[in-house]
Amino acid sequence: METNEIREVDVCVIGAGPAGMSAAISSAQHGASVVLLDEQPSPGGKIYRAISTLGKKYGDILGEDYVKGSQLVEAFNSSGVDYNANSTLWRIEDQTLFWSCKGQAYQLKAKRIIIANGALERPFPFPGWTLPGAMTAGSGQIMMKTSGLVAKESVLVGTGPLLYLLGVQMLKAGAPPKAIVDTQTFNRYVSASKYAFNALRGAKYIVKGLKLLSILRKAGVVHYSNASNIEAVGDASVEGIRFSIKGQPKQIACMTLLSHIGVTPNTHLTRALGAEHEWDHIQQCWKPKLDSFYNSSVSHIAVAGDGGGIGGALVAELQGKVVGLHAVRQLNLIQDEVYSEQVQQINQSIAAESAIRPFLDQLYAPPEQAFNPQDETVICRCENITAKEIRARLDIGVQGSNQLKAFTRCGMGPCQGRYCGQIIPSMISAHQHIPVQNVESFHIRFPIKPLKLGELASLTPYRQSYMAKYKLKEEINEHD
Repeated sequence: METNEIREVDVCVIGAGPAGMSAAISSAQHGASVVLLDEQPSPGGKIYRAISTLGKKYGDILGEDYVKGSQLVEAFNSSGVDYNANSTLWRIEDQTLFWSCKGQAYQLKAKRIIIANGALERPFPFPGWTLPGAMTAGSGQIMMKTSGLVAKESVLVGTGPLLYLLGVQMLKAGAPPKAIVDTQTFNRYVSASKYAFNALRGAKYIVKGLKLLSILRKAGVVHYSNASNIEAVGDASVEGIRFSIKGQPKQIACMTLLSHIGVTPNTHLTRALGAEHEWDHIQQCWKPKLDSFYNSSVSHIAVAGDGGGIGGALVAELQGKVVGLHAVRQLNLIQDEVYSEQVQQINQSIAAESAIRPFLDQLYAPPEQAFNPQDETVICRCENITAKEIRARLDIGVQGSNQLKAFTRCGMGPCQGRYCGQIIPSMISAHQHIPVQNVESFHIRFPIKPLKLGELASLTPYRQSYMAKYKLKEEINEHD
């Protein structure tokens, strides 16, 4: 794309994960001009990270589900979509998108905008989680996918299938975890049991999970269940993990802690746009309010994949197809009969793949500690604000997340509240004894990513304005 050239296209997709690639492919197949903006250096998103370069090399370690993603990436690469890697979107205004790439800012106008920016790992705040050596399980996977690096002398802590998958991947890579410290309780099985019948439609996922657990068990990886009071041990870095099992304290020496308690939709962009959101009582998070075609409340903008509600990679890919087809239908590039037939078939597949989701959401619900952390726990990692400091402000009458931001600077750091913004409403809810969905979230404003003044000045309107002022100044000096 030429510097400072303002283009107009039919469809712009944000994110090159399963949903974004699928939406772009289905739009392009029907003649739409499509641009895709991706922060990563290659397509694949988080789930298929670096698959184009490392898929064959580490396929045996990362598993068949990862390798299957290469088919989607290959289809995307041959689709004719204008793919823009290393591109950071920082603003959408009406139907104009603004982003930066390698120090240069660009703008583009699109008739339809598809947001497919995926999910964020739900933060698991416990004492010591900011120590060097403590990271999320997703970060551990990224190291494996991008660099072939595996954390050694590690313990996996939290809950969810990703812990078991990562444990097996580490085992195959020759660095098995020392233990899995699982926060899952027996009550979670009771809560999930009412969804068990529908979950049978997704029996293949249950079989996969049991197989992963069996592999870890046979390899001798210790698995603790019903763990509570999680904390990292160490001064300058992680030296171990301390936790309780039925009131009995336990401690394991380790160099790395990989935590995971699920993922939540990345709503930063949709909230900045002013789109309506709704509280998901099962997944315990906010998500954009979408219609049956995944359109948001903002005109011309749709959301596909985990950014609109957690469903997994395959559901995200299927949703991307629907959103792409709906975009070309709005552009009159597909016949209604063809559109209806294809969408009906895809929706049936989505329903089948989503049947197990309520069961999994209940079975692997986040632990109470994540919503009511101990006083010494750092909540805002960017500004190093603890739970005790937050509660002290609430005790003197601070109301709501945004007033708390003004008093503590929580949410003002580089992450712009992407992580502490998920924890603070729960703390306010517990303190004020109100439902968490009644607690306001941080107000999100553009730009949603750090932006250099030089990048902003490189945009055509700003550059022309500057040059005009500079020329006028020269003329004045000449007359003087």
